[in-house]
Amino acid sequence: MKHAVPTSKPIVAGDFAAVDAPDSALAQPANPVDHAIESRQSMREFLPTPVSRATITHLLELASRAPSGTNTQPWKVYVLQGASKNSLMDKVCRAHDALRDNPALAEEYKEEYAYYPEKWVSPYIDRRRENGWGLYGLLGITKGDKDKMHAQHQRNYRFFDAPVGLMFTLDRVMGRGSLVDYGMFLQNIMVAARGHGLHTCPQAAWNGFAKIILPHIGAADNEMLVCGMALGYADETARVNTFRTPRVGAAEFTSWLD
Repeated sequence: MKHAVPTSKPIVAGDFAAVDAPDSALAQPANPVDHAIESRQSMREFLPTPVSRATITHLLELASRAPSGTNTQPWKVYVLQGASKNSLMDKVCRAHDALRDNPALAEEYKEEYAYYPEKWVSPYIDRRRENGWGLYGLLGITKGDKDKMHAQHQRNYRFFDAPVGLMFTLDRVMGRGSLVDYGMFLQNIMVAARGHGLHTCPQAAWNGFAKIILPHIGAADNEMLVCGMALGYADETARVNTFRTPRVGAAEFTSWLD
C-alpha cells in the first residue's frame, strides 16, 4: 500500500516559531524546544503513513525523563497498532453507538476519576464553549445536529485514523499527585513527537470506556485508565486540522510579587 508523504518536517535549530511577544529579543530564530511547544496542537485527522517501532520507543524513552514525585515514574503505556488497534476501535464504537441509542447505559460507562468539574463556572465554561463551537462551526455542525456531533465525537474512537494509538494507565495505589507527574510525561511525548515531524491528540474521551479498554490491552486489576492518545503524521490538508485553540496571555494568569 502506498502511503502519502507527510508534510510535517522534523524541527531543527534555526526554525522560526510564531512568537507574538513585544520583546524584540524573541523575534529571532527560535530554539527547537520553543518551536516544538508552539507548534504542538491536537490534530484530528492523520495520514496512514506508518510510524516505526524504533521511533515510538525513542519518544517514550525521551518522555521518561519527565519529573515525578520522589522519582516514582508512575506511567505505564500500551501501544496499539494494526489488528489490536482496529479491534479496540470497533468495540468502543459499538458501545458508543449503543450509548447514544440507550442513554441509560451511561451507568455502565463512567470515568474512574473526575476529569472535569461537577459544576462548571466562568471562565472555564466559557472557554469550553468557545472550543466546542469553534470546532463544530469549522466542520459545519450546528447546535442540535446530534447525528453529526455523534459522528465527530466517534472520530476519537478511531484515533482520528492515526496509525498508532496509545493508552496510559496508572496503578490505583498511587495518589493524586501522580496525575500531575503523568501530565508532564504526556507533554514530553507530544513535544518530542513534534521534534520528529509527528503530531498527536491527547484523548480523555476514551476514559468512560475503560471497562472495555483495560481487558483488551491486558491491563492488571490494579490499573486505571488515565487517557488515550493518537500519534502519527497529521494530514495538514484536512480542514479540521486548521482549528487552533486560543490561549489567554501570561499577563492574565500571572501575579508578580516583588
